[in-house]
Amino acid sequence: MTNLNRNIVALAGGVGGAKLAHGLYQVVPPEKLTIIVNTGDDFEHVGLSISPDLDTVMYTLAGLANPQTGWGVRGESWHMMAALARYGEPTWFQMGDRDLATHILRTQWLREGQPYQVVTAELCRRLGIQCAVLPMSESPVRTMVQTAEGELPFQEYFVQQRCQPVVKGIRFVGAESAKPSRPVVTAIRHAEIIIFCPSNPWLSIDPILAVPPLRRLIVASQAPKIGVSPIVGGQAIKGPAAKIMAELGAEISPVGVARHLRDVLTAWVIDYADESYQADLTQLGLRTLVTQTIMKNDEERARLAREVLEFAK
Repeated sequence: MTNLNRNIVALAGGVGGAKLAHGLYQVVPPEKLTIIVNTGDDFEHVGLSISPDLDTVMYTLAGLANPQTGWGVRGESWHMMAALARYGEPTWFQMGDRDLATHILRTQWLREGQPYQVVTAELCRRLGIQCAVLPMSESPVRTMVQTAEGELPFQEYFVQQRCQPVVKGIRFVGAESAKPSRPVVTAIRHAEIIIFCPSNPWLSIDPILAVPPLRRLIVASQAPKIGVSPIVGGQAIKGPAAKIMAELGAEISPVGVARHLRDVLTAWVIDYADESYQADLTQLGLRTLVTQTIMKNDEERARLAREVLEFAK
């Protein structure tokens, strides 16, 4: 239980990352927990500033997330989308009526000149979230997916094209010059445990690490840096991680992901289904924890969070 009073930083994005972030939120004092979220999938749609990974994390922490999809708001209605369709406007990116309020407020406050992390903090405060949730960067970073059909902005690849094009590469426009906010830098510098949530390594973790000051700070940190594998039994729990790994020539296993993130890890958490990979992970210089990593409910999220924190000790 000692670890629960240490400064914890979690890097997250997507549904899997949001689940473990919620597990940590259940067991760590909120003033000790900082969640740094991927914003490489941010984009503008019908004039609104939309931050899908941030919204997924916020809705999950606030207990509002749709349990069927993991994203969006529970009990959503879709009148606005039906009206857009009536006008003949594109509806490939679905925004529910309740979700729309988040996009409207974020857009309004950003246009008024409020810093991104201040806008995010205010949205979280109004949702009753007590821990720090921070966008990875104050300046825009945009994930671009290079495919056999040409380069696509992330949301067009992920949502409009349903991840069908073959991926040849991924780049993060704006990352080289992007600046993290002071709270992000401070959180990493003071972190006593850094946790890589089971997010897509190429689409949710890589954009964070593509911001040079963040990667340098994480690599230099003396804190335990523990990743939780998003691959279980040769499959991604959710999303296109396994497909992308295959198309980029990576081994579809916890070892394949660990190799990709090797320079920022000291330990790796894998599922019982992948226990046979322990020796390979040890050869990479990583300590390993074998446990149940699939989180089907709030209790399992909290249980995994506790196990990861105990492992860090």
